[in-house]
Parts: sequence; C-alpha cells; structure tokens
Amino acid sequence: MHIHILGICGTFMGGVAVLAKQAGHRVTGSDANVYPPMSTQLESQGIELTQGYGADQLHDGIDQVIVGNAMSRGNEAVEAMLNKGMAYNSGPQWLAENVLKNRWVLAVAGTHGKTTTSSLLAWILEYAGLNPGFLIGGVPGNFGLSARLGDDPFFVVEADEYDTAFFDKRSKFVHYHPRTAILNNLEFDHADIFEDLDAIKKQFHHLVRTIPGDGLIVSNATEENLTQVLDKGCWSQLESFADNGKADWLIDGVSTDGREFDIQLKGKFAGKVNSPLLGRHNRMNILAAIVAARHAGVPVAQSIAALQQFKGIKRRMEVRGEVGGITVYDDFAHHPTAITETIDGLRRAVGRAKIWAVLEPRSNTMRMGVHKEQLAASLKEADQVLMYQPEDVDWNMQTVVDATGESARLHTSINSIIDEIKQHAQSGDHVLVMSNGAFGGIHQKILDVLKDKS
Repeated sequence: MHIHILGICGTFMGGVAVLAKQAGHRVTGSDANVYPPMSTQLESQGIELTQGYGADQLHDGIDQVIVGNAMSRGNEAVEAMLNKGMAYNSGPQWLAENVLKNRWVLAVAGTHGKTTTSSLLAWILEYAGLNPGFLIGGVPGNFGLSARLGDDPFFVVEADEYDTAFFDKRSKFVHYHPRTAILNNLEFDHADIFEDLDAIKKQFHHLVRTIPGDGLIVSNATEENLTQVLDKGCWSQLESFADNGKADWLIDGVSTDGREFDIQLKGKFAGKVNSPLLGRHNRMNILAAIVAARHAGVPVAQSIAALQQFKGIKRRMEVRGEVGGITVYDDFAHHPTAITETIDGLRRAVGRAKIWAVLEPRSNTMRMGVHKEQLAASLKEADQVLMYQPEDVDWNMQTVVDATGESARLHTSINSIIDEIKQHAQSGDHVLVMSNGAFGGIHQKILDVLKDKS
C-alpha cells in the first residue's frame, strides 16, 4: 500500500511514518518545513519527502492519506484530497487500527514528562528482553529513533492530549485503548484548542473510560486535578505514586543532589535508585515507569538496573557541549511548572554555580501569554535570565522581566543573547536553553562563540 502523510515532519507523524514503513508500506510525505533531525531520520528509513503542500502530490497512485493535526481546511493538499475523494485517516486512528490492535499498550499521559517517561519505560522493557514497540515524541538515546514496531505484545506510546485532526477534535490518546496507563500530571495547557482546564479533564476521563477493568492506571497522587478526574469514575486497577503524603508507591531518602532515592511500596522498602536524570520531576517520571513496567512483568530490581544504562533523550536536559568550563544544555521546557522543575533540578546538581536561563516562548499557549503571570516565579532559581521576544509574539514580555528582577533582561534578537553570554559567562557557569522549537540554532551558536572566545 502507498501511504502519503501530510505534516510528516512533526515528531508524532514522523513516528507514524517509520512504523508504516517498517510494516511494509511504501511511505511518502510532505511538510511545510522539511529539515533535520526528523528529515534525516525519515530519509534514512527510505521515506521520500516533499517540501510544501502542492495539490500535485495527491496523485491517483496513493492508496491512503494520513493527515497530521497541523493540517486544516484551506490547505491546498487537504482540499485536493477531499475533492478527489481519497481515502484518509488521522495518525492516531491509523496507529490504533494498524499497530496497536491486539497489543498490550502502555500509554504515558500528562501535561509534562511524557517523552521522558515513555523513553524510560521503553528502555526498561527492552533491558528486560521484551523488545517493545514504541512511538515517542522525541529520540531516546538508547534507540536512536522515535518509533519502531517491536515484537508482540508490548507497545509504549506517548499519549498526547492534543487534538487528533481537523476532522476529529478528540484528544489523540482516546484512540489508544491502553492496558497500562500512566497519568503523570495535569495542568492547563494547549490554550489554542482547550477553553479551560475542565475541558482537558474531560478528555483525560475519556481516556480513563477506555482502560479495561483488569488494566492498570498509575496515577500521580500529588495532582489534585488527576484525583478529580478519577473521582468521575474509575473502573480499572489503580496504583498511586508520590514523593510526599499518602500513596501506594513513595519516594523517600532523597540525596542532597537529588540523584539517589529510595522507593517504598505500601510502606516497605522496594529499592534504591541511582537516577541518571536531574530533578524532582524526573524522580517522579522514573517511579511511574518502574510501576508501569512491573505491571508488564518486569521486577522492580530489574527496572532499577536498567536505569544505569539509560542514555537520556534529545532535547531533555541534553548537554549540547562544554567550552572553557561553560556547559550548554538544550531543554524542551515550555510551561511554568516544567521550567521550575528543570531549573530546580539543575540547581540541586550544580549547587551555587551560576545558571543562565535562556527562554523562548515557543508553544502556542506561551505565545498567547496564557501563563505570563506564573513565568517570573518559575525562573527564580536562575542567576541570570535572558528572555527572547520574537516579532510575532504580541504580548509584552517586559512585564515578566520586570517581575523577575535585576537578573533578567529582554532580548529581541538571538544574536544579542549570544553576545551577552559571550561577554559575561565564565568557567563553571551553566547555560540552560529552554524552548520547544529550534530557537534559531542558538545552542550551537553559543558553543561556537565560546570557542572563539577561548
């Protein structure tokens, strides 16, 4: 079958493309912006890419079109597809019908931490010899690609609450029908498609409704919003986790740098973890993955052993380089809670060393200014804050800079951010770049100017 994918270079749709190719289909695709690293991954799989959405790419030899959720009515390729009466489907629905059917699906949902937790879970299952399939919204270092079919029965999927397609406004995750589901956290996000937090809670409960009675929900007990979702009805087994208060699984005995901690099950010691990742949020991600893997038959001790060989994920506190004692990180944080957790985790690891927080408001919600009242507080643990205001962001980020204090400055060009770091960063400093976009390649540009400086 010849499958053509519209919007192929997004992390999810790129993963769908890889799975379709591995399943034996001929796969082609197009996107408005065809560029690395996704274009490189796809081309290495033998997938032909087209720049743009011209109607001529929808020819009669295509058997099915898979439509990404970035596509909308009025798009030239979408209109050609509809006018020709071509068979089409969404990515999540295609995944459900062609890959997930009859498999043990382990789905990871939440406002934050989905990619990290999915990567941890997939690696634990791999380490245990289960050769899972997976579709993850990032590139785990242990696998080198974002998706694979794997062997029956296990399949790990990053379960996104964003909508499915222009013709299906349900959340992607309602299509997946997991047997094991992690509910990691729940906050307001995606203001471009959700009116309020209650609208997101409704979608999360739609997910809960699809989990079988003998399936397992692994839920964060510290999240009141998740408690409210489950209070609407829960028909599955439930195991809660937390780092304080009451829960089935608890984190205890955290070391000063946050890397070592104990886990308890119903008040009894269950294991000691030496974390490969920084921060409280990652301790919670690790515990959730351990609990979910246990449901799939992996003993806790084996999961803990797997962590020692976990190689991280691109763009999640990824060290991009070190020059002259200055370390540059790339992180996907784009929500106040994620920003807070990321900076706090780095602070615990580096002690009093200077942290430069460089932030681009790249997500739709951030660009709309929805979280602007919380941003200053989320940046408080950084020593220097450099905020970038793109031309097409129409709210004034100076208000956040003013609320942050003397350590913060607003920049309207990437080059001026780079110049400030070049002039003032010193050996021992840590430059944390946060954006869920490419940010104009700023990470490598910073490293390059630091090399020139040294």
